[in-house]
Amino acid sequence: MYKKSTMKRMTISLLLLWLMTSTVTAQEPNVTPLMSKDLKEFSGKEGLMMTVEYPPGGADPVHVHNAYAFVYVLEGSVVMQVKGGKEVTLMPRETFYEGPDDVHVVGRNASSTKPAKFVVFLVKDKDAPALISVE
Repeated sequence: MYKKSTMKRMTISLLLLWLMTSTVTAQEPNVTPLMSKDLKEFSGKEGLMMTVEYPPGGADPVHVHNAYAFVYVLEGSVVMQVKGGKEVTLMPRETFYEGPDDVHVVGRNASSTKPAKFVVFLVKDKDAPALISVE
């Protein structure tokens, strides 16, 4: 049987772990698929359109798309960078491009107080994941 002090430490540790992971979870972007369409003219390819909403201070992990990615900012401002490229801050009506071989090293909300939202259009292999995290 555990002693009271051991149970108390375990309870506090679990509470701290929950608080840390819930804070991280709150920072993740909300991705909403809008449409997917087979591109019959390009065998094995599909177009995928989605919105991405970053909460204040939200960010993506380092990732690849293995696709042609076209970004259009709707609201707020976002910071984007691919490996070897310059970090850029995009405002509404500005665009960004990632090629199939690009590693997306920075993708985040430029604001810690306001949300940001953008549209992404991907041309990718049919049934391939839209995003693959890179360690």
